[in-house]
Amino acid sequence: METAFTPFASFGGGLLIGLGAVLLMLGLGRIFGATGILSGAIFFENRDEMRWRLALIAGMILAPGLIFLITGAMPTLTVPVSPAMIVIGGVIVGLGASLGSGCTSGHGVCGLARLSIRSLVAVPTFMATAAITVFLIRHVFGG
Repeated sequence: METAFTPFASFGGGLLIGLGAVLLMLGLGRIFGATGILSGAIFFENRDEMRWRLALIAGMILAPGLIFLITGAMPTLTVPVSPAMIVIGGVIVGLGASLGSGCTSGHGVCGLARLSIRSLVAVPTFMATAAITVFLIRHVFGG
């Protein structure tokens, strides 16, 4: 399985994620961690917190529609695993985010920018785990 090299789309996406993180920090003083945002929307403590979280989640969900309106084509997405594996992966990621006191977006985008010690430990751990996982799936298990 080959991964497509998309430098311009990746760069643009990175810029937009960074811009979103900066705007959220400047506007509300909040860290852009997708798992924490989702968790806070489900287990909210006050309505003001829930509102901005739901608005951000809605933006994430509606973004492909915006891309369609601009380009005339939906983003292509190929998922080479079963729905059961997606659910299992989601549970594992959720547990990891809880154990790691944040997710990859919170630690990688915001934590590193703030020079958080926790993030400086968490991000290399995420990256090493991802590299090992890809190696095992592609070269050991032949996926």
